[in-house]
Amino acid sequence: MKALRNFFEKTKPYVEKGGKYHWLHSTHDAFFTFLFVPKSTSKSGTHIHDFIDMKRTMSIVVLSLVPALLFGMYNIGYQHFGALGQLDTAGFGDLFLFGFLKVLPIIIVSYVVGLGIEFAFAQFRGHEINEGFLVTGMLIPMVMPVTTPLWMIAVATAFSVVFCKEVFGGTGMNVWNPALVARAFLFFAYPAQMSGDAVWISASGIEKLADGFTGATPMAKAVMGDTSFDLWNAFIGLIPGSIGETSKLAILIGAFILIITGIGSWRIMFSMVIGGLFMGVLLNLFAGDNAYMSLPFWHHLFIGGFLFGAVFMATDPVSAAQASKGKWIYGFLAGFLAILIRVINPAYPEGTMMAILLMNTFAPLVDYGVVQGNIKRRLKRANVKA
Repeated sequence: MKALRNFFEKTKPYVEKGGKYHWLHSTHDAFFTFLFVPKSTSKSGTHIHDFIDMKRTMSIVVLSLVPALLFGMYNIGYQHFGALGQLDTAGFGDLFLFGFLKVLPIIIVSYVVGLGIEFAFAQFRGHEINEGFLVTGMLIPMVMPVTTPLWMIAVATAFSVVFCKEVFGGTGMNVWNPALVARAFLFFAYPAQMSGDAVWISASGIEKLADGFTGATPMAKAVMGDTSFDLWNAFIGLIPGSIGETSKLAILIGAFILIITGIGSWRIMFSMVIGGLFMGVLLNLFAGDNAYMSLPFWHHLFIGGFLFGAVFMATDPVSAAQASKGKWIYGFLAGFLAILIRVINPAYPEGTMMAILLMNTFAPLVDYGVVQGNIKRRLKRANVKA
């Protein structure tokens, strides 16, 4: 590593202003600060001066995603060999390797396209490379069905980076969560490739599925009136679904990492779960002809992408509410709306994506209301004392 650092130090004069390759300054700086702790810090007195910069923060978030990603790879193989009826003969290595080979190209396309655009914009503007895509590049594959064509991943990633981030000024200025915008773009532009039973199982070339195997997710079954499913398999993650959303156990491990390191907001996670459960209880009380409304309220945590959204999507520090009280309100409403949309709208049985994007839009308003409320209370206290 010392030799690598010396290489960056020696080549630095060539990429600085006036150097032969000055136009590569942003790229050089991006690789150096990713591999090593940068020497520069903020100059104003209002900042805490330490070594936890944005790249290391993003690295912790990526680390928290690893358990869900690895299990997602295993589950892809599990669903594939289950569709063939060959689970008894396939070993753990066979299942994981199959999923790994399916997911790796998706991750590569996401990072190559997204970082390529980020680098191009940074070079054009003469700015530093935005490090936020370290997380976004991992989240985009994890919220997609494994059967999504690579060219769609590329188009969705490009759309997200350009129209959700760069047009607003880059990382830290985006209004919505970029990974959710990528998924929303594909959902509305190519609905056939993002919904139905077949998209969750990598079973191309399989003429006939094994007896009793449908590929339907528990949520899809609930919409059709079948609210019975194996809670244990749903918790472990051995069910059809998007790459990273199936294993609630792996997601909870990621949540623990984010909370213990102080990177993720436990207020948003907890309040979103409370909001979802509250809406679930209300639906249970007024259950009628809609069988989905009769689904026990706590079951909503085990199906779909609700828990994944609460831990990794709603907690995006840029697009979420910033005030402490605002985080409680923001998370509660996101959970409330997610279950409401999921159950009431039969054409859209998930709801988490739309609920979080909607709350991303209103997050500044939530913070504004909290701040104004604090100002009024302080003025009132001041008048009373006077």
